[in-house]
Amino acid sequence: MRAKMTESDADKSVPAVSVIIPFHDALATLDRALDSLVAQSFTNWEAILVDDASRDGGAALAAARAEADPRIRLFHLPDNLGAAQARNHGIRAAQGRWIAFLDADDRWHPEKLARQVPLLQAGAPIVFTAYERVSAVGDSLGIVPARARVGYRDALSGNPIGCLTAVWDSARFGKAELPMLPMHEDYAFWLSLLRQGAEATGLPDVLAFYQVSPKSLSGRKLQAARAAWSILRAEPGMTLPLLVTGFAGYAAQALWRRRPSTQGVPAHRPHRR
Repeated sequence: MRAKMTESDADKSVPAVSVIIPFHDALATLDRALDSLVAQSFTNWEAILVDDASRDGGAALAAARAEADPRIRLFHLPDNLGAAQARNHGIRAAQGRWIAFLDADDRWHPEKLARQVPLLQAGAPIVFTAYERVSAVGDSLGIVPARARVGYRDALSGNPIGCLTAVWDSARFGKAELPMLPMHEDYAFWLSLLRQGAEATGLPDVLAFYQVSPKSLSGRKLQAARAAWSILRAEPGMTLPLLVTGFAGYAAQALWRRRPSTQGVPAHRPHRR
């Protein structure tokens, strides 16, 4: 029987978790994202920074962070290929069994990995959490909750898994890669994993913070809706009634996430130590 990996293991030459961080012209936010990773109470991780042809000095910052912390590895792409291909490059380079995504403008709670790893060790193939949407200046834009359990049919009614919150098991799915889509490639990715019969486990605590950029609040909504429709329509065995029902669920979820925030401090945010 395979022994569980714990923080007390003497040999940490192989990281437990590989955190994929793609970035392009993210000088303003990358340091903060890395700070939130370095602050994790669970320390047996590696960060794979994938520079997607940055032009703003972000690559130099990443190189300095990699020089200061041996857990941080830096890769450079010669051309700007987009987030999906940058993440896939990171997945191929990952050494850890469990793989997570963190974008350069997002942040994690210090207890995020510590809360997720025990569930992964117990056999959960995907573990995700609730997260908070925040503005560029840190104002709360609302909490996106996490369902306790998510299967494939659940996910057909909109993406229930925040990409910045999830950790997935490469021993279960192999080095799965994101599809080359213009938008919502993460949604298609989670559908592809859940379609294999996996069930994702959700934690109710707010353990990640998603920065909403002005672009994501403007004219891309119609593009995003079209992308979601195309993804659902391409799912194996999709019928018109299921497609319409699923897309209606996606639209309702998108509207709910953009509601004005009146929540104040989230009820399930863990206490900081």
